[in-house]
Amino acid sequence: MSTVDSGAGVQAAADLVAGLPPAPAAWCTGLRKQYRRHLAVEDVSLQVGRGEIVGLLGPNGAGKTTVIKMLLGLVRPDAGEAMLLGQRSADPAARARVGYLPELFRYQPWLTAAEVLALHARLSGAGVPAAEQRDCLALVGLAGRGDDRVGGFSKGMQQRLGLAVALVGRPEFVVLDEPTSALDPLGRADARDIVLELRSRGVAVLLNSHLIGEVERVCDRVVVLDRGRVAASGTLAELLGQREVRLHLTDLSPAAQQRLAALGRVDREGEWSTVALSADDDGTAVPDLVRDLVSLGALVHAVEPVRISLEERLLGILRDGAASRAAGPS
Repeated sequence: MSTVDSGAGVQAAADLVAGLPPAPAAWCTGLRKQYRRHLAVEDVSLQVGRGEIVGLLGPNGAGKTTVIKMLLGLVRPDAGEAMLLGQRSADPAARARVGYLPELFRYQPWLTAAEVLALHARLSGAGVPAAEQRDCLALVGLAGRGDDRVGGFSKGMQQRLGLAVALVGRPEFVVLDEPTSALDPLGRADARDIVLELRSRGVAVLLNSHLIGEVERVCDRVVVLDRGRVAASGTLAELLGQREVRLHLTDLSPAAQQRLAALGRVDREGEWSTVALSADDDGTAVPDLVRDLVSLGALVHAVEPVRISLEERLLGILRDGAASRAAGPS
C-alpha cells in the first residue's frame, strides 16, 4: 500500500470516529462486590449520558456508595466493567475530568477555604486561575470566606466547600454523594440550582441523595438499588406511570363527553371524572380540554392533578422486593 493510500485510510478512519456520538459520561455492566460474607453489590449495570442528571436511590446499605466507588475506580469490583468518559475507570486520565463530592470528607482545618480549593485545583491538573477559583467559591455561597480557616466552618459551610472542590477542576462528569445532607433549605435550593446549571453546560451528574424530593426536581432518570441490585430504573415518567387529572364536571352534553373520552381513558364516579393523560403531553392537554368543555356547555367546578410521587413509587418498589424475598422461591 502506498503512503498516499495509507494516509487516506487514516483520515477516513479519523473522520468516521469524529462523527460518532461521545461515549457516555459513565457506564458500567455486571458490577459485583463482596466483602467477606457480605454481598454488597450484585450485577449492577447503569449509564449516565452526557449532560444528563441521574439519581441513585435506595435504603441504607443498598450498595449505592459502593457502586459509586467502583464507577470511580476507587474500589476494585470482583466482577463487571466500568468506564468513565470513554476510558476504563481505573485509568487516572479518566478520573482527571471527574468531580467528586463523597458522603464523608474532611479537609485540613488549618487551611483556608481558598487554600483547600487551590490544592484541589492543582491536583486536578486543570490549570484553574485564582480568579476562577474565587468564582467557584462564590457559586457555592462562600464569597468573601476564602481567607477563613476551614476549622471554623459549620457543617453546612464545609458541605458548600466540598461542592466547590468537586467543581473546581472543570469536570465533564460530577458525582455527588449526599450533597445536601448538612444544608439548610436555602442551601439545598442553591445546590439544586448548581446541578441544573451543570446540566445546561453539558456536564453529566450522578446524584445520590436521601432527599427524594430533590431527586424528583432535578433528575432526568432514576436508578433504584435494593440489597445491592437494581430494583428499578428509568425516566421519572416511566417510573411514576401515566399522569391523570380529576375534574368535577356538571352539565355534560354528549359532545362534551366525547371530547373528554378523546383525551384518554375516563373513569367516572358521580360528578367526578378521572382522565389519563398521554406520557408525551407537553402541558397543553388539560388547558385545551377545559377550554373545549366550557365551549361545549359543561360547568367545570374543579381540576386536580393526580400523580404518584417518587417517594410513594420508591416505597412500593422496596416493599415489593421485601415481599418477594419473604415469599421465597416458588
